[in-house]
Amino acid sequence: MIKFGPSGNSEAFRAAGLSKSEDSATWVKNLGLNCFEYSFGRGVNLSDERAVEIGKAFTAAGVEISVHAPYYINFANPEELNAENSYGYVIRSAEKLKLMGGRRLVFHPASQGKMSREKAVDLTAERLKVLRDRIYEQGLNDLTYCPETMGKIGQIGTIEEIVRFCKIDDIYVPAVDFGHINARECGSLKTEKDYLDRLNYMVSELGIEKMKNFHIHFSKIEYSAKGEVRHLTFEDQRYGPEFEPLSSALKKLGLEPYVICESAGTQDVDAVKMQKIYACD
Repeated sequence: MIKFGPSGNSEAFRAAGLSKSEDSATWVKNLGLNCFEYSFGRGVNLSDERAVEIGKAFTAAGVEISVHAPYYINFANPEELNAENSYGYVIRSAEKLKLMGGRRLVFHPASQGKMSREKAVDLTAERLKVLRDRIYEQGLNDLTYCPETMGKIGQIGTIEEIVRFCKIDDIYVPAVDFGHINARECGSLKTEKDYLDRLNYMVSELGIEKMKNFHIHFSKIEYSAKGEVRHLTFEDQRYGPEFEPLSSALKKLGLEPYVICESAGTQDVDAVKMQKIYACD
């Protein structure tokens, strides 16, 4: 079934004097939400013991945990040493995720840099094949790895590119950040049809089985001609996208993804808003 939850801890969580990840599980449960994304964005600096304890708290609360691998992963970096680092970031994130009892790992695929777009995408695809092989070698192929659509023009991660990467192996399932798509396409997501067009394309290319429970990131995002500038809250009236037409599109196609809210500081409150919109749609 569809799940809703926040990415990380909100301003209200911290204002309540809470700080431990175990508290996050109870906080999310008490809001009536059922998933949570833990970020390794700045590095995988969690001990095995802490990962197990965090996992126990989320299991007890009935809240499913996913993780976001370090933000600086770049499988299009021309230097092999940097590629090795990126493999390591994913593998170490996966090891911690497994200890937490979670099943989904989100990662940023790459940045274009000075390469041509075609060459950067090709290199990313080849390295994701290497990553696949290492995942199987480490016995971590019982997890799901979600390459994410990206918000800046210079980043690798259009819908078409993510679809190509997810055809490499069954372990790859899309993480579709609709705020990122809207930002890189300068406000393209407005109507139910806008969402349906993109979702129907992905279903036609990847199949309903892979897309049935895919991963979503959602927030309003300020953008410029170069794409994403910064995340906003649902209170913003200038930038989109809006969740209502996506909610209708998901129901129309029978899709039940994990929906993670990445609003700036109000991610828990806005996740609850999305859950209510979906329930009432």
